[in-house]
Formats: sequence, C-alpha cells, structure tokens
Amino acid sequence: MNKNLKPIPSHLADFLDWLEIEKGLSSKSQENYARFLKRFLDWLKINNLENIKPHELSPEHIWKYRVFLSRQSHPKSSTPLKKSTQNYYLIALRSLLNYFAERDILSLPAEKIKLARNKEERQVRFLNLEQLEKLFSVPNTSIIQGLRDRAILEVFFSTGMRIAELTALNRNQIKIKSGIEELELGIIGKGSKARTVYFSKRTLNWLNKYLKTRLDKDNALFINYRSKKGSPRRLTPRSIEKMIKKYAVQAGLPLNTTPHVMRHSFSTDLLNQGVDLRILQEFLGHKSIAATQIYAHVTSKKLREIHQKFHSGRKLKE
Repeated sequence: MNKNLKPIPSHLADFLDWLEIEKGLSSKSQENYARFLKRFLDWLKINNLENIKPHELSPEHIWKYRVFLSRQSHPKSSTPLKKSTQNYYLIALRSLLNYFAERDILSLPAEKIKLARNKEERQVRFLNLEQLEKLFSVPNTSIIQGLRDRAILEVFFSTGMRIAELTALNRNQIKIKSGIEELELGIIGKGSKARTVYFSKRTLNWLNKYLKTRLDKDNALFINYRSKKGSPRRLTPRSIEKMIKKYAVQAGLPLNTTPHVMRHSFSTDLLNQGVDLRILQEFLGHKSIAATQIYAHVTSKKLREIHQKFHSGRKLKE
C-alpha cells in the first residue's frame, strides 16, 4: 500500500521504530511518545477522523486539537492540564510530522504546530547547603536502613543522577579501594546516553559503611529490607521518592522535596562554584544544551553578584 495513502493511526508502529533506530530513544521514551500520541489518535476517532491521511491533516485540525487539550482535565484530578503538559502532547505530534517528512510522506510541516504559551516560567527547586545538612542528618544511621538511606542521599548530591539511574546501580559497580579520594563510574542514562558520574570521598565513606552491613548476595546496590521472600529486593523509584519526602518532612524542608530536587541541588551547587553551563550539560547527561538552560537564572544571579562586587564602574566619579 502507498505509504501516503495509509491513515495516520496506521503509521504509529513505524514511527516508534523510527524513534528507536534513527533517534536512539529508549523503550521508556518510546512508551511516553506512544502514550502522548494516543490522545491525538483518540481525538481523531472522536471526531470521525481515524481514516485521515497525513496530507489531509490541516492547520484547522491542529487548532481544534489544541482547543481540545486546553479543555482537558488531569486524569488524577479535576484540574485543567497544565500548559507544560499540553506541550508534551503537541511535541509528540510534532515528532510524528517530522517522521513523515523524513520518510517523504506528504504532511503538514512540523513547525505549523505552535506550543502553548506558558506564562509561568519554570522554576528550579533546589536545596541549599544548610538544608542539605538538615536532610542528611535525619536518617538513623545506627540501623541498616538508615545507613542505606544516608548513602542514597549522598549519592544523589554527589553524582546528580536521575532516580532511574540510581536504582539501576549494582554492587559490583562500586569498587572502593583503601585511600581512594573519588570514584568515577560510567553509566548509561536517559536516551541511552553514556556519561561519567563522580562519587566524592564523603559519599564513598557512607557507601562503604552501608556495604559492610550487606550479608546478602543480591546484586542491587540499594535493596528493600521489607520484601517478601523470593520477591525482587531492588529498591524502586517510588520507594525512594517516599523515603526522601518522609525525611524532608522530618527535617522541616519543603514538602515538594524529591529526588529531582536533589539533582537540581547538585547542579545549582556546581554553578555557584563557577562551573560553565556546557560543562554542567556533560555532568547531567543532557543531550541538548536547551535542557540545561533551566539553570541559566542561577548563573545570571551569580554573574550579577560578581559584577556588583568587582566592576570598576563603582569607583568612577559621578
């Protein structure tokens, strides 16, 4: 069948293969794209457009879909979809149109899809050093669970890892030798992007204390001590999220303290020490500098402070 004559929904499987082969996206990312596009395909069906061909898709269709998204509610609440969430659906649709263009399938240009304007600038939530010290002091390190949790917090702040990267760590990756000042570890992160993360001497000290208590043979670095016999013991992202929130409450820190806030704290600390955004991009494993730009406000503030303190214009006569 002529690929230009296939209805849009029938292109989904080939689109996901393209994401994997041409774009190198992970299976998780492919799942997300499929989920975001499902809403568009459902919208087509609701409007009796499930047989529409790529070249028949018009700016008017896109406009009506945007109106539809703006009037949708979050699946877990009655609140309208945030502008940022609406944009995830639109970005997925953009990618589908880019796929059509690369495969010489006649369709609307991807740039015809405008993203929803978000008046609320994305805020980077992070903990300062004083708040981090409070958080680190909460776990009861006289018991094995407390040692594990303290080690987890230290690893987050030392490496800037994403939660999925941290939960995937195995014991055999952590080789702590006597007198070692720092450990470099190669990991595969989001989008199958390889990068190096660094464990500080302080972090290695807590990891070593924790590992000395491990008498089991489970390969996972961080395990659940409440698992039923025979069940997987590797800690899940959800369990770590709950753990950090619990400690944040006990430390009197914001309720929205999450593993990603720890990653932001790592990033903000480096920027405050003068690290360039391009270098931070490598530390974080961002594919594009655009993803690292959310921290630009930190560098702007730091530059302003430096300018105010050192610029000789202060010494000139009026």
